[in-house]
Amino acid sequence: MFLKKQKSESLMKMRTGARGETIPDPGSQKLLWNKPPLTVLVVKKISDEEALSAFKQLVCWLIEEKKMVVFVEVSVLQDGILATDSKFQQIKSKINSFKEGEDDLTNKVDFVICLGGDGTLLYASSLFQTSMPPVMAFNLGSLGFLTPFNFENFRDEVSFVIQGNASLLLRYRLKCVVCKKDSLCSVTPVKHIDRSQSQVKTHALVFNDVVVDRGPAAFLCNVDLYIEKKLVTSVQGDGLIISTATGSTAYAVSAGASMVHPNVPAIVITPICPHSLSFRPIVVPAGAEIKVVVPPEARNSCWVSFDGRNKQELLHGECVKITTAQYPVPSVCAKDPMEDWFNSLAECLHWNVRRPQKAMSSTVSSASITSLDSVDLSS
Repeated sequence: MFLKKQKSESLMKMRTGARGETIPDPGSQKLLWNKPPLTVLVVKKISDEEALSAFKQLVCWLIEEKKMVVFVEVSVLQDGILATDSKFQQIKSKINSFKEGEDDLTNKVDFVICLGGDGTLLYASSLFQTSMPPVMAFNLGSLGFLTPFNFENFRDEVSFVIQGNASLLLRYRLKCVVCKKDSLCSVTPVKHIDRSQSQVKTHALVFNDVVVDRGPAAFLCNVDLYIEKKLVTSVQGDGLIISTATGSTAYAVSAGASMVHPNVPAIVITPICPHSLSFRPIVVPAGAEIKVVVPPEARNSCWVSFDGRNKQELLHGECVKITTAQYPVPSVCAKDPMEDWFNSLAECLHWNVRRPQKAMSSTVSSASITSLDSVDLSS
């Protein structure tokens, strides 16, 4: 178990009239354990030899040196290469296995370690549809925007996190519910909808984004967008991306959205190839209820996916309702939330990379360059 600490001395005070308010310093979020973590879930990128080598080293070290209880997915343990590894076979009997969709890991795991890329972290998030323990992500993937740790010094890095006081970033998730046509859940606030209701087709917590698009249809996607029960606009184009601040640097940024720091409590709404020059991405407050409906007059149905998974058809009259989930993903930082994010922008997206402007010659004054008198207009 863990606690998030905010030091009172690191709060910035803001006065509004006679009432005092505080804005938390993003760097003040720290990981504190109520007691040392005893159980750890290790999630590995599939079909990757580099990740497999790292997985063997990490699991053996956690069991033999740290005396921790390790959970691993059954499909990972069935890898043929592991069956020929004599050292791994000696500790295999000490590993607890589980199957996605069958075993509930809630309240069984204190700590999560991911070995892979951003997709591995998204998958780990999907395993916890309520509260999620702190997650530490090692970059063994293609991009690594969300995975700030390098595996070379994994023993020191993991030991430091287990000891506590590491920087923590709470990444907001979205609660998403697909409601059947003319069902009561289509008018019930999404925060009150439970996954057990028969009128609910899908109930999911989303880390990056929900995408509503035209799927295989040749026609434009036509959906109505509601925010806080008010019709905001009708969307005609290839679709909509509704993302968390974390997801703003994924599909949304490719579609023209601004990049939003994960600490910002917001939901980003981005059109995909809109058939309008004035339809720009917008940012709404976290907690706002968003509803996307396929109207009866639409030429075709639409499709919806959640973090790129579980793609399904949205029929006429059906809707997807979205708001900020009450269960974030506590991500352990390599340094701190601000430095990690800007390092990812620079290293992964090459944000604002260009050749620097040459320095001005000392023999030429700035006045001579900007003055019209110095320009030979006869030429």
